[in-house]
Amino acid sequence: MKNIIEKRFKEAKALFDLTSNNVEIIRTIEEISKTIISSYCKGGKVFIAGNGGSAADAQHIAAELVSRFYMERKALAAESITVNTSNLTAIANDYDFSAVFSRQLEANAKKDDIFWGISTSGNSKNILSAIYTAKNIGMKIIGFTGESGGKMAEPGMCGLLIRIPSKDTPRIQENHILIAHIICELVESGLFAR
Repeated sequence: MKNIIEKRFKEAKALFDLTSNNVEIIRTIEEISKTIISSYCKGGKVFIAGNGGSAADAQHIAAELVSRFYMERKALAAESITVNTSNLTAIANDYDFSAVFSRQLEANAKKDDIFWGISTSGNSKNILSAIYTAKNIGMKIIGFTGESGGKMAEPGMCGLLIRIPSKDTPRIQENHILIAHIICELVESGLFAR
């Protein structure tokens, strides 16, 4: 057990170090934060989705924006579209599981809102479908993926894409949530620090 524990901590530290020294990732974090701030200044909303552990991350990120992160401040409009079981099961049953997020965006999102899709492979069909819908609506699109980026990394898919330099799903997800926390802090301080 001790060997596994030590190995996983070493792997996590090595990837955090690699990610934190990636100039492109740092620049993209800044751009994502500015994009979210701009959307909020225009009355926009952030819609977030993922599958499995990334669905839990979507809920986590939305809660940080709606409730608070570090500061006492006004609530920010954010929604995890992974949590309404009636929507998810009805859409999956009536249409297809690939439509569970896109259908919700079609119903609730507007131009200048943001869709934040999380897929460690970059190939989750329901995230890709949501991206196409978001593009048709005129939303800004943020993507979080792993090393390859999958289809989410193809030209014209995500306006802003974070690709964690790893193929290991748990390590990718750990970096996703750290970066999401940094973005929440930057958005909060950018909107309310003055």
